[in-house]
Amino acid sequence: MGVGIIQQSNTADIQHNTERLQSKIRELAAQGAELIVLQEIHNGLYFCQTEHPDIFDQAETIPGPSTESFGQLAKELGVVIVLSLFEKRAPGLYHNTAVVMEKDGTIAGKYRKMHIPDDPAYYEKFYFTPGDLGFHPIETSVGKLGVLVCWDQWYPEAARLMALAGAEVLIYPTAIGYESSDTDGEKNRQREAWITVQRGHAVANGIPVIAVNRTGYEPDPSGQTNGITFWGNSFVCGPQGEFLYQAPEGETTQIIEIDKTRTENVRRWWPFLRDRRIDEYGELTRRYRD
Repeated sequence: MGVGIIQQSNTADIQHNTERLQSKIRELAAQGAELIVLQEIHNGLYFCQTEHPDIFDQAETIPGPSTESFGQLAKELGVVIVLSLFEKRAPGLYHNTAVVMEKDGTIAGKYRKMHIPDDPAYYEKFYFTPGDLGFHPIETSVGKLGVLVCWDQWYPEAARLMALAGAEVLIYPTAIGYESSDTDGEKNRQREAWITVQRGHAVANGIPVIAVNRTGYEPDPSGQTNGITFWGNSFVCGPQGEFLYQAPEGETTQIIEIDKTRTENVRRWWPFLRDRRIDEYGELTRRYRD
């Protein structure tokens, strides 16, 4: 399967951002991509650096303008596209939602981000209600996609539940970067931890992982921090955690070939699912074993 990824630097001009994304989608489709994955909240800036009620005006319904325009493009090009949108579900109720557009232009399914962070410059709990759709792969013409979103990528439980439901690949639209006051050593540790934990999900579950991060510098409108430099480094790895592609920090479009049939062999060699002691895992549902 040919997977296209788009790692883009955004501005406050949503129309320009989406026009650039759609142009890159056309390029990737022309080069043979069957599945194209975009970064988290790809239409605009990462607005969670501050808390401001007016920002909720950026949210949209699903179906809505983005699913309509990207759906038309998916149908025209015959590709599956993974979107990441600020969803307005009802007045005062919003989600961070990934939507998969099928190649016929319809919505194949959606996933609402389950784990919501709340840290300096990442004030997501102000904007996003935790997801309520569970961890269920989305059936598409290119396979069963285990779509998760950003902060979800740190949680092995989310990856495992997707794999146990038959996901053939894990997909993480992402927005994560450096705070400028951190030392170079700390920046490197954070980036490498982010890469390592996701490669671990690939190994533990015997399936490929696709992580698509944004890039570029976005200032903090409040001036309380020095803003975020999103570190890019989008990557695709195989079911043993092997790198199939790793992007630099700048803007990037790339097609990567994934062989989904390797999962069968890898799981025969390393039968982690067979050897799980499910009879002993009940306490995983507790917050802490005290």
